[in-house]
This record gives sequence, structure tokens and C-alpha cells, in this order.
Amino acid sequence: MLKTVKFGGSSLASAEQFQKVKAIVERDAARRYVVVSAPGKRFPGDDKITDLLYRCQALRALDAPFDAEFSKIAERFIGIRDALHLDVCIEAELDEIRSRIEAGTTPDYAASRGEYLNGKLLSAYLGFDFLDAAEFIRFRDDGAFDDDATSLRQGALLLHERAVIPGFYGRTRAGAIRTFSRGGSDITGAITARLSNSDVYENWTDVSGFLMTDPRIVPDAKVIETVTYSELRELSYMGATVLHEDSIFPVRKARIPIHVLNTNEPEARGTMIVPDSMATDKEHARPLTGIAGRRGYTVITLTKDNLHNDLGFSYRLMGILARNGISAERMPSGIDTVSLVIDDKRLTGKMDQLYHDIMIECSPDTVEIASCIALIASVGIGMVRNPAVAAKLFSALSDAEVNARLIDQDSNEMNIIIGVEQRDFERAVEAIYRAFA
Repeated sequence: MLKTVKFGGSSLASAEQFQKVKAIVERDAARRYVVVSAPGKRFPGDDKITDLLYRCQALRALDAPFDAEFSKIAERFIGIRDALHLDVCIEAELDEIRSRIEAGTTPDYAASRGEYLNGKLLSAYLGFDFLDAAEFIRFRDDGAFDDDATSLRQGALLLHERAVIPGFYGRTRAGAIRTFSRGGSDITGAITARLSNSDVYENWTDVSGFLMTDPRIVPDAKVIETVTYSELRELSYMGATVLHEDSIFPVRKARIPIHVLNTNEPEARGTMIVPDSMATDKEHARPLTGIAGRRGYTVITLTKDNLHNDLGFSYRLMGILARNGISAERMPSGIDTVSLVIDDKRLTGKMDQLYHDIMIECSPDTVEIASCIALIASVGIGMVRNPAVAAKLFSALSDAEVNARLIDQDSNEMNIIIGVEQRDFERAVEAIYRAFA
């Protein structure tokens, strides 16, 4: 058994958290590759190290002093080093970083140093090798991740039996440091799990797994014990957040399960994210796996007699959207109607032109525009060919006096999307949860 483990910023925010991480790693000899984030917040109102590093670089770009911000960074790392009694000359590393920022380094380099320094400290604390992510994570010069070049560097990783690896960044072929988007240490962990041929990728954070729905709406929401990659993809797209979305693909490609666990409650079962083929009927006895949703949509419904026989209608409509730089989230249709469900952010400053083009080129009989719509996704492999699910879902909405303005279901039957008035969003989510929990 071989495991790659990744610890988030809250898991490594202080010396006390380092001690928890060490206990977790040493509890299982299979945990051989450890990917780290930069220190996060220790308490409300605290600073994330990555934010401070970005601020230092931005102030230097404005020829403004950044002494106060950099002092906070130095104090945090020196404090962790001293509290753990580590023999690491972190001051020399800090001097080098400060000099690079003074010389006008890039935001990517500055931001990456939080993970770099945390990796140095944790490797010394665990007695593991330190492997700089820049040694094997590759980016193209345009900033895109280079999967092929990274795979060719697999040997740089496998030289180490046990290693601590800073997340979030790599380098271009020219040697420049580049970062993933925020939260990108999850991606580094997934890439490391794939390249090391790990059996499991453990992602340690500050939550005890993936909840069935937003705890701000349902405070007692249960933890999902098992979720498939496909289910997670659907839920993440609709706003559910635990992992960086791009971190799923490297391990999904290699069919490696992801185990989401809580550093502060290491005995909790957490959530296991598995390939679809690994989900058993027993694990998915509950038909509904999770519920997620987002506000801020507009639904444009076009009606035209005999629309289904107008062979060019959809082509013209898609052309109008493309020309205006707009994509539709959903497109439910009937014999004489088609609806466009569009994120409001995509419509900013474009509604008048879009309406004009539709009227001129598509000649609909009517156009109805409904704003302030929220979408709710009810997701579960157990829904497939289960005739009771839809009845139960809509009965729950009826009992809660919520009107479904839009209903759409994917062809794989794993996801039922409903659109409701934004004022009914929380009530609808809770009603669906209570019906299936």
C-alpha cells in the first residue's frame, strides 16, 4: 500500500498543527509522499501566508515598503521552527526571498514561497527528504500545466522513498516559477499520487469529509461516506466545494481513490471519492448522494409554433450566443419551446443585444425573461432507473410550497436540476435534504 497525503493551510498553520500532522503521517507507514500548503489562518482575523506574500510583491511593484507584511511572514515561520526545535536555518531562506521580492520578482514566485518554506520545515520535522515541486511539476511558457513534460519527470519523484513536496507551483522549461490557481496544492497532491502510483490520495483539511449539502442551509447535514468522481463533478460544478476542481482529473485518470479527512478529527471516517466502477450497490443504497445549488441565473424562454420542425432554429440560436460571447448552463426544450438558462454574470451588458438578435434571427412568437432564479442539483448514481426519486423530490418541494420554475434531467439520469425563485432557494434545498437524508 502506498499513499500520497496532502495537508491544507489550516492543517499546517502553527506548530501545534504540525504536531498533529506528524502523528497522522507516522501512524501509517504507507504515507510516504506528503504535499503541503502554505500556513493558513490560525484564528479569525489572522493572515494567510500566501496573502501576505502577494501583498509584499504588490507593494514592491508600487515602490511602497513591505516591511510590516514580511515581518509577519518571518515571525510565523521562525515561530514554528523554534517551537518544534528544528535545526533549519530559515532566516537564510527568508533573506533570499526578501531579496528576490526587492529585485522585482514575479507574483508567482512570491506566492509560491509559503509552500516552499512550509515544506522545508515539515521535511525536517518528519525526517523525510525535501523535494522541490519545481523539480518535476512543469508548466508551458503560456502558464498552462504541461502534463506530458511533468510525466517525463516522474523519475525525479521516484528517487525518493519518502518526501515532503511543496504544493501549488512548478516551473516552466525556461526555469520560471509558475503557480496553479488558488487552492492548487490539491492539484500538486493529485499529480504526485498519479506519478508515484499511489493506491490512495489522502486530502487532509479542516472538515470531516464532503457534506450532503451546504451546512449554512442545513447545519446538521450528514457526511457523504462514498461519492463517485462523476457525482463529485456534478456537485462541484453547482457550487459544492471541498477540493480544487482540477485536482480530480489526475487521479481520476489513474483510477486512484481520494480520501478526504480532517486533521483535527483524524479518527472520523471522512469521504472516499472513487471511480464510478468502484461504487457498490451497498455504498449507494441511498438514491440521493448530495444536493448543491447556486443563485444568480436568468431563464430566457422562446416559444414558436411548430418549432420542432424548424431545422435551423437551434443552429441560429447557438450562433447568436456564440457571437455575443455567452454560454448557456442548460437548454431544456419542448415541442414549441426552448429555454436558455444563463449565469447573470455572462449577461452583464449584453441582454439588449441578445434580445435584439434573437427577435431578428429566430423570430419567436414570444420571449419570456425570468430573472432571480436559483438552480439546485440533486445528484446520485442511485437515482438511475429509480422511479421513486422524482416523485419523492417533487413531493418534498410541494410540501414546502416551493414552485419549480424549471425542470431538467441529464441523459445519464444521475442529476435532476430544478430552477426556483431565489427567495425559495434555502427552503427548497432543505426540503429535498430532509426527504432523502
